[in-house]
Amino acid sequence: MRQIWAPWRMEYVGDSTPREGCVLCAIDAGGTDQEKHVVERAELTFTVLNLYPYSSGHLLVVPHRHAPDLTALTTSEGTAMFVGVRRAVRALQAALGPDGFNLGVNQGRIAGAGIADHVHTHVVPRWDGDTNFMPVLADVKVLPEHLDRTAERLRAAYAELAPDPAGG
Repeated sequence: MRQIWAPWRMEYVGDSTPREGCVLCAIDAGGTDQEKHVVERAELTFTVLNLYPYSSGHLLVVPHRHAPDLTALTTSEGTAMFVGVRRAVRALQAALGPDGFNLGVNQGRIAGAGIADHVHTHVVPRWDGDTNFMPVLADVKVLPEHLDRTAERLRAAYAELAPDPAGG
C-alpha cells in the first residue's frame, strides 16, 4: 500500500505541554490574519490553514463561537460552517487544482480530534497518487458495508430522532 506521510504532525501529537485555553479561539481572537494563517472570515465562521496538515492546503472551517460538537451549534452556525466548507472547496479548486477532497469532523478525542473542545470541519485536498488519510489519521482501514444496509440502518436511526429544537 502507498502511504502519505505527515511527519511534522509528530510535533503536535508528541507535545504533552498542557495548553491553556482553546487554540482555535486564540486564532480567532488575536493577531493578524496573516500571522494566524486565517484565509477567510465570515459572520459566524472563519477558515484557517491547518498548521499540521495532511496535505498542502489542508483547511479548518471553524465557528467563531466555542462549541464542543455539532449538536451544540445553532442551525445558523451549522449552516454557516458548511457554507464555509463549500467556499473552501471552491477556493482550493481554483488555487491548487486538487483531484478530490476529504471533508470531515472528528468529534471527540477518541474519534481523532486533536482539538476536541472546539468543533471544526477539515477540508483536505487530495491528488491522484496519494493515499486515503484514514490510515494516517487513526491507523485504521475503513471496513465497507453494503450501501443498502447502511441506508436501512440510518433511516431507522433518523426515524427515532426527536425533532431539532432549533427547527432544522
